[in-house]
Amino acid sequence: MANSLGCNPCLHASFVGSLRTRKAFCEQRCAPGRGSQRRPQHQRVCCASSDGSPDATSSLGATLRTCALGLAAAATLCLPMSMMPSPMMPSAEAKALLDREPVKNARALLRYALPINDKYVRQMQRELEGISEALRIPGNKSLGPVARAFRKTESVLGNNKQAIIADFADDKKDDGLRAIANLEEALKVCDKVVESSDKQAIPSVQQNALTYVGQIEEAMMKGFPFEVPSQYDNLPQLKGRAYLEAKIKLKEKRYNNVEGGIMKIVVDGYNAPVTAGAFVDLVEKKFYDGMEVQRSDGLVVQTGRPEGDDEGYRDPNTGEIRRVPFEIMVEGDKVPIYEETLEDVRRFNENPALPFNAFGTLALARAEFDANSGSSQVFFLLKESELTPTGANLLDGRYAVFGYVVDGADLLQECQVGDVIEYIKVTDGGQYLTVPVPHPKSSSGTI
Repeated sequence: MANSLGCNPCLHASFVGSLRTRKAFCEQRCAPGRGSQRRPQHQRVCCASSDGSPDATSSLGATLRTCALGLAAAATLCLPMSMMPSPMMPSAEAKALLDREPVKNARALLRYALPINDKYVRQMQRELEGISEALRIPGNKSLGPVARAFRKTESVLGNNKQAIIADFADDKKDDGLRAIANLEEALKVCDKVVESSDKQAIPSVQQNALTYVGQIEEAMMKGFPFEVPSQYDNLPQLKGRAYLEAKIKLKEKRYNNVEGGIMKIVVDGYNAPVTAGAFVDLVEKKFYDGMEVQRSDGLVVQTGRPEGDDEGYRDPNTGEIRRVPFEIMVEGDKVPIYEETLEDVRRFNENPALPFNAFGTLALARAEFDANSGSSQVFFLLKESELTPTGANLLDGRYAVFGYVVDGADLLQECQVGDVIEYIKVTDGGQYLTVPVPHPKSSSGTI
């Protein structure tokens, strides 16, 4: 969506609460005589390009990275306190958000995003994840805390196995039992690694054990946890999690002669069924196969705009571009918020169940001032501490996350415009995708 102000309204919007305030603030910052030049219209952050298509970012460059933190201070100086959004004001909620140690690992984020309440499996998860912190202790002094964490995990599993099994969904009990058996064996391997004082091998066995903990947690999901609003019945929905593989081919060799590679992606329909469903549906249609990387600027890698004039996927059954409503699950909520951002509903300080915390976070691109304009364009976040500090960034609550790259995310650092996505395919979880029955083409719009 083009903006006549010629500045960077999306980034400014992170510090103001309404379109009118955004415009006034942009005019103040970009007016002649204020010592700053007007930015070209194509410079946007996770918003629209000048031709109206939803972009993840444009030409940020060194200047934006350098001044990003200063924009908050500029907003404070330019705006009266009565017009400041809650995140800009000192509050107990904001302080607690910043003080809390955030989860940055993609797999851990997915584990915590599962709506389960089994205290024993969560305790095992915390013990195993805490090993990462223990490993920061120099030398072999870390082996003691690591050994205790492994023993505690074994104790919790051994003493509460039947209670854990009782929480399995009937149709997933076999999967859960298999995961428990694998975890027991994995913990034996962990003990041997600690006994051999092989500190370098601990992260590998730790992650292996956590993989089985995650499988145990998924086996506790009994059906789908909520009812998706009926007005979205005309859109694909993912009632579970799908596991995807993406193969990228680089135009030329890059760092260490890398020519391409494979990424593993988890798409979370438990927290974003409509957004995830729209994406997986297009994956099944091979929509992204052969498509180029269309943006890579150090902050995001983006793709998904088809050839021609359309900025999104045009449904052949309706003749219209398929729009995906904004969808975000907040921690502690039972159902997602639809069609409004957390800024719109004044829940600034609350945390999404799927935050922009991990390198390779996958989200839906959209037009700058229209939360419900997303379609097929998606972006992967390249973690940038200055612009996206974990737990207090510019994107959470404003853009809809629906998955994470869990393996091979380093490949995103090598991606450039023109590199090719050879394919994206579903390797597991495709059975959770529901696709509406096609209706004849009509002149009426879709949601």
